[in-house]
Amino acid sequence: MLAKTLVYTSFLYSFSKFLVQTVLVNFPCYDFVMEMASEIKNEGVFFRNWGWFKALSGKLGTKIVETTRKIKKLGQDDPRRIIHSLKFGLALTLVSLIYYFEPLYKGFGNSAMWAILTVIVVFEFSVGATLGRGLNRGLATLVAGALGFGAHYLASLAGEKGEPILLGLFVFLLAGVVTFVRFFPQLKARYDYGLLIFMLTFCLVSISGYREDEILEMAHQRVSTILIGSSASVFICLFVFPVWAGDDLHNLVASNLEKLGSYLEGFGVEYFKIPGDSKESNNTFMDDYKSVLNSKQSEECLANFARWEPCHGQFRFRHPWKQYLKIGSLTRQCAYRIESLDGYINSEIQIPAEFRSKIQEACTNMSLESGKALKELASAIKAMTAPSSVTPHIVESKDAANNLISLLRSGFCKEIDLLEVIPAVTVASLLVDVVSCTEKIAVSINELASLAHFESVEPMVEAEKPKLLHQETIPPCCGVNEPHHVITIDQLSPKLP
Repeated sequence: MLAKTLVYTSFLYSFSKFLVQTVLVNFPCYDFVMEMASEIKNEGVFFRNWGWFKALSGKLGTKIVETTRKIKKLGQDDPRRIIHSLKFGLALTLVSLIYYFEPLYKGFGNSAMWAILTVIVVFEFSVGATLGRGLNRGLATLVAGALGFGAHYLASLAGEKGEPILLGLFVFLLAGVVTFVRFFPQLKARYDYGLLIFMLTFCLVSISGYREDEILEMAHQRVSTILIGSSASVFICLFVFPVWAGDDLHNLVASNLEKLGSYLEGFGVEYFKIPGDSKESNNTFMDDYKSVLNSKQSEECLANFARWEPCHGQFRFRHPWKQYLKIGSLTRQCAYRIESLDGYINSEIQIPAEFRSKIQEACTNMSLESGKALKELASAIKAMTAPSSVTPHIVESKDAANNLISLLRSGFCKEIDLLEVIPAVTVASLLVDVVSCTEKIAVSINELASLAHFESVEPMVEAEKPKLLHQETIPPCCGVNEPHHVITIDQLSPKLP
């Protein structure tokens, strides 16, 4: 009895030590508890001091308030997260009814748990993600179940000794082929989950059949429950406050362009500000471009999910989602150049006043017109209209770039120290690249408008020029055979006496 007590005591001690070292250290309140324990040890008071309880309640209250604030902010940033949580709970509750109703449970048995597991694995935030996972899991289960049953039937024909050998050979071949297929980028992006479920279901059906007599009934139950779980997830995600990945991708690309446009509109003022100017400008928006640099993964995931979605809103069947990836890639190329420009805003190197005055107008026009062009393109994407009003801004930015290049080639800065103007020349070169990127983005968005059949908006008609109120022809003051000179006088104001 004493030996058992010592064994249990040592086990509890080891387990508690392991729990403290591995689990509690990673607990969010661990630092807080250790801090309170150290205070207690230093003061020599333990539970008898009312101040300890007061401090504990005060710090716990602060922690609760901070946690509540974070939860509130998480819901306010995107209220769809709250709706998604409720939808997931609804789907899981509906599928679990198989366990609660006796007739349903008798039909599926313990295989009903596969329906619950399917909802947990398949249900995603957007419709496209849920459809992709649901179709992958459903089709993979059907095909793998049929192949698994066929493999079991063929292996059973070889007798008791040959059956395990053939089953092992089938599993080896299928696992090797499917694993190699997963290395193809296009298949991995869209069907990776389905290939994994295919291997899992094939092994479960074929190998389990070696020890089970009713292999067909087992395969039927598992396939049915998986289809029930997938169908419930897809139905709720599609018809109860749906979240479309295509809409998110569309808005993300437009938002990225708008962020770059806002930065470029304010860059000229920030870079060419007068040294010693004490006025502080509100340039918090100029940090928004940084989110564009890391948007590649989000765009690729959303484009992959959007391909699974049916027609919705203004997005037709076979919408050119790949074109959004092309626009996103060009947008990031522009953002990389903007990131380089951002490093020169607060540069300590002073540009010579003469050189500054020469390039200021051209650089400011390039930055301003490129920013306006990107904002026009963003507005065109949001409204799903052809970007007809962006051409004047691109023309203006290209003219400013050509003027700057001609100015630099004219050799006006021969007497200026090159080391002093290298940063400014670099900024000018980056702005020229930004103009080129803006033009490429405009071409790509025009392609998207053509492929997606965006509405064409007629450009605004320019104001009519004032008509001539009076014309006078002055006869030639030379010989008759001399060429006539016609002078037109617009009498838009009263004649002077």
